[in-house]
Amino acid sequence: RFQTVVTESNVDLGQLQQLSWKGIPAKFRSTAWQLLLGYLPLNKRRREPTLQRKRKEYDDMVKQTFGRGEGSLDRALWHQIRIDVPRTAGESAIFRSERIQRSLERILYCWAARHPASGYVQGINDLLTPFVSVFLEPHLTGHTESAVAALDEEVAAAAEADSFWCLTRLLDGIQDNYTHAQPGVLRQIVKMKELVARIDAPLAQHLADEGVEFMQFAFRWINCLLLRELSLPNTVRMWDTCLAEPEGFSSFHTYLCAAFLLRWSRTLLKMDFQQIIVFLQRPPTDSWCAKDVELLLSEAYMYKCLYHGSPSHYAT
Repeated sequence: RFQTVVTESNVDLGQLQQLSWKGIPAKFRSTAWQLLLGYLPLNKRRREPTLQRKRKEYDDMVKQTFGRGEGSLDRALWHQIRIDVPRTAGESAIFRSERIQRSLERILYCWAARHPASGYVQGINDLLTPFVSVFLEPHLTGHTESAVAALDEEVAAAAEADSFWCLTRLLDGIQDNYTHAQPGVLRQIVKMKELVARIDAPLAQHLADEGVEFMQFAFRWINCLLLRELSLPNTVRMWDTCLAEPEGFSSFHTYLCAAFLLRWSRTLLKMDFQQIIVFLQRPPTDSWCAKDVELLLSEAYMYKCLYHGSPSHYAT
């Protein structure tokens, strides 16, 4: 069915969203994500000219930004990006590749230069990894640094440009997460706390009694969209749904974070402050597979249906 939908002369976005919610087959993921984000036009004839134009625009931006050497860059911004990039998705050989790290640096610096209201904030580097991974995947012979080194130059350049524009699209929808004082993140934390109190009052009370503030664990979950809590393959599966869901990375993500916390309720109720903080900084998800993520998504959707817009809850 995916093949039928994505190859139509005019893609039915509603149908694509409905199919994507349940997970996108790997061979259609790159195209589907770009359509869902609005980077690729729904009209098939307009896609290739759009890709050529946007890729050239990014290439020109890179040449203009880096053409005069590193000495012409904002030193503090470039220094922070250079520190963060080697820490990004370190469990993946793809992101240990120097070639990919240079690519991430260019994308992040160009994005920050174009968005001075927010600039670069730690966590944005994490949000880039699913795009780079998904857009390179069809062209890699394996998940090794040598496979990355063997990539055709044109393929690598196209994946870099597409990742830049898709990151831009994603962040356009959640930009107040990254502006000064990050008000979007703080707002979601408040909503998440209210939601947990409604769904699981004993857990909410226990956290309060132990002096645990939601800010101490939920800030990272929202700032990095749970990327540091889940493996990259599980994140990619989660993003299939978030990209298909209206306000998937803002309103729906709040329900996802609440469902993620509630998953550990029985364990947390037996813990004191120190144990809770340590546990929530590294929840035991190493053995999770796609089915675990799909259960989490289903729980988040159920909470959304029950509580979204409820007058006794919060309005979004």
